[in-house]
Amino acid sequence: MTWDTDILIAGGGLNGPALALALARGGFSVTVVDARPARTRAEAGFDGRAYALAIASVRLLTAIGVWPGVADKAQPMLKIKASDGRAGEGSAPFFLHFDAAEIEEGPMGHMLEDRHLYAAFLDAMQTVPGITLLSGETVQAQEVDGSGVTVTLASGRRLTAGLLVGCDGRGSGVAARAGIRRIGWGYGQTALVTAIRHEKDHQGIAHQFFMPSGPLAILPLKGGHHSSIVWSETDATAEAIQALPDAEYLKALRPRFGDFLGEIGLAGDRFTYPLSLSLAERFVAPRLALVGDAAHGVHPIAGQGLNLGLRDVAALAEVLILARRRGEEPGSPTALEEYQRWRRFDSTALALGMDSVNRLFSSDNPLLRLGRDLGMGVVNALPSLRRGFIRQAAGLTGELPKLLTGRQI
Repeated sequence: MTWDTDILIAGGGLNGPALALALARGGFSVTVVDARPARTRAEAGFDGRAYALAIASVRLLTAIGVWPGVADKAQPMLKIKASDGRAGEGSAPFFLHFDAAEIEEGPMGHMLEDRHLYAAFLDAMQTVPGITLLSGETVQAQEVDGSGVTVTLASGRRLTAGLLVGCDGRGSGVAARAGIRRIGWGYGQTALVTAIRHEKDHQGIAHQFFMPSGPLAILPLKGGHHSSIVWSETDATAEAIQALPDAEYLKALRPRFGDFLGEIGLAGDRFTYPLSLSLAERFVAPRLALVGDAAHGVHPIAGQGLNLGLRDVAALAEVLILARRRGEEPGSPTALEEYQRWRRFDSTALALGMDSVNRLFSSDNPLLRLGRDLGMGVVNALPSLRRGFIRQAAGLTGELPKLLTGRQI
């Protein structure tokens, strides 16, 4: 068939460009429809928003030509420390301590700011043949027939493609128009996200402090004296804290944060995000596939949201490229079902696992506190078990698509 583009991707956040680059390198023509003006986000200043990229994700970014442009801006995560406790009381005596030296692959992951990663994607898309980026546009309608899919953009322009991929987030219009329902629930928690500067060097250590109201993640950024924080509180408490002036905001953060990094101050904009679990009942439909948050939205407790999306990217790119080599169309039902089998169980299991961890650690029940603290102590005392957790967090376990191992498809 002849289409305007082989594959049309709705959503130009991070998963969309990653998928476009992987597919274009496999010989497809790809069009990315992004609601935002491209350069506005790429030229943004420091605001503290950042991602914890697992080893497997870094390998994918290397394989699609993005990592070389951001490697010098990324902060290696050399250690991860997780502890339980209450604000102002310090941590419990038992904790988890993961060290990158325990695995052969090097740092468990890297912290990278959103502005650097998006700019690198944008630069890469401009240099790889076969990619068209339509900025300031959205998909408003889609029609599927035997020959392909036709989308109508907000401007009124119509485009045909062999496959439509929804990378348009938890409120995916692509999924809704295809009749794909979602299951999930809210946590009654909101994440407060910002960046801080601190007196002492973080030494590449990421911290996760579990409190009854929700976890606080302190994630090291490049340079040693800045960190990104993801601070979960009940909805009402988070709303009240977000409304405070900066000085009072810091006053509320201080007992939760502690003094291990010395004096602290705000260094970026302040954001809030309501927390929930959201899973699409299906990841595919005729001539359609869902990727990233459009397929699954998880609790940020382990920083796995983007890593989970990039696993989707690697799997979908591999099944589509291999199907192309067999002479199949990009919307091949066989390829789409293979993608769903590959990704749905893994992403659902991880989402429910994060849900269980959040519920376990967000309780102040004394028996639960004792049980989880003893559990962390046992894991921390057993090197083989500890290494298993490290490898899982680094994305090195399971049936990995080629791109997640750093290999070309």
